[in-house]
Amino acid sequence: MQTMNIHEAKTQFSKLIEAVIQGEEVIIARAGKPVASLVAIRAVTPVRSPGALKGKIKIADDFDAELPDDVITSFEGS
Repeated sequence: MQTMNIHEAKTQFSKLIEAVIQGEEVIIARAGKPVASLVAIRAVTPVRSPGALKGKIKIADDFDAELPDDVITSFEGS
């Protein structure tokens, strides 16, 4: 863990960020007294909830029906 005064932290901010990415904690101090902690943000994986959209999505009965000829022609360019 590093402790650094505000002025020094401002001049070496990029290096501090790299240290934090590597897992180090950096304490920022004002006049030698700790005032803030610089730590990496840990990614939080959301909890999956299967069926959360049940009843909220409607799929038409004919969603997989063949497309009309004019639509097919516009896609194929024939």
